[in-house]
Amino acid sequence: MTSVFSDNLFQGKTAFFAGATSGIGLAIAQRFAALGAEVALFGRSREKLEAALASFSTRAVGATGDVRDYASIQSALAAAHEQLGPLDFLFCAAAGNFPAPALGMSANGFKAVVDIDLLGTFNTCRAAHAYLRKPGAVVVTIGANHSQIAYPMQAHVCAAKAGVEMLTRVLAMEWGPDGIRVLGITPGPIDGTEGMRRLAPTPEARRAVCDAVPLRRMGTTADVAELAAFLCSPGASYLTGAMYACDGGSGLAGPRFTESL
Repeated sequence: MTSVFSDNLFQGKTAFFAGATSGIGLAIAQRFAALGAEVALFGRSREKLEAALASFSTRAVGATGDVRDYASIQSALAAAHEQLGPLDFLFCAAAGNFPAPALGMSANGFKAVVDIDLLGTFNTCRAAHAYLRKPGAVVVTIGANHSQIAYPMQAHVCAAKAGVEMLTRVLAMEWGPDGIRVLGITPGPIDGTEGMRRLAPTPEARRAVCDAVPLRRMGTTADVAELAAFLCSPGASYLTGAMYACDGGSGLAGPRFTESL
């Protein structure tokens, strides 16, 4: 993908990424590093974290922990602040998902997804506020069009992402006077992510997904990363409190592809 941004767009900036050892979060972190930012990664798996850090040619630091544990994310943010200085950008990309009907999932399964997606986003934002450089700081949450569309087999994700969307809007109102912009990205079917590997594990399911997207393809993690770069750029300085779909138009007609899964 050809970028419209200069290579030094984020020179001198620092970004913290929760849930960034793979998939969309890692792609955004790599893009920001390529644009000059120093980055800090946070994830649960030490093995995945070390592999992710090894993919950077510029300075990157990391810590392991669980976004569901406030003390864990608070400790990681404090370490990132000590190593890199005040934060300019915060990304909340930790997420969980598995397809199951409401009657086919346990209360613990439902709670696990809500806790990772919604509680994890709150914990990350709440703990990061003290470290964000003001004014001009940007918080970006990663939602999904599940917040607006009822997807079968996704009651837990729909509930969690609806919460993430409203949390994004409320924080934009409360933190705007501090100079902090709070925005969200709602990816659609993005190739190369754990979510799509679970929801469309066969060639037939992948074709069904693509047939339901107006642009007739899945998105890429690079598509999401470019949108994230714009939202944190000076060109988006008057944007806050909104969710931006990166879905090829798949949210326009509802969850048609799930009928074939």
